[in-house]
Amino acid sequence: MQQFVVPQFIDVEDKIFGPITTRQFLILLVAGLITFVVYRFADFTSLILTLVFLDGGALILAFVKINGQTFHYFILNVIQTMRKPKLRLWNKALSNEDLNYLRNEKPAEILEKMEKKAVGAGHIRNLSLVVNTGGFYRSEDDNF
Repeated sequence: MQQFVVPQFIDVEDKIFGPITTRQFLILLVAGLITFVVYRFADFTSLILTLVFLDGGALILAFVKINGQTFHYFILNVIQTMRKPKLRLWNKALSNEDLNYLRNEKPAEILEKMEKKAVGAGHIRNLSLVVNTGGFYRSEDDNF
């Protein structure tokens, strides 16, 4: 049987500067550039507001993880949950007559077609061997 190498740690992002990943670096770079533009061309009050809101949001987006997910995935999941309906309704397509027919007639027909096989200890042992060997074991009976 051919063996394959299974990749591990696929959820770990590549680091570029110490513990900072590419995604975190880009978020902080964009926020820093916007802050610099505000510093150069706006007054001090807008700079303070930009520092508090934009850079605070950038720090949250870059470094905060909730339940092992990055913050932007968490926000996307919250938005998707809010958009889904809160109440799930069953779309009843069958009439009461159809349901009564299925309730009364079908089980009798199904039970007539089914036949029970006796299950013994040997049969269970053979099944466990088939499961444990990945399907390679075959018993003499091959009834299952």
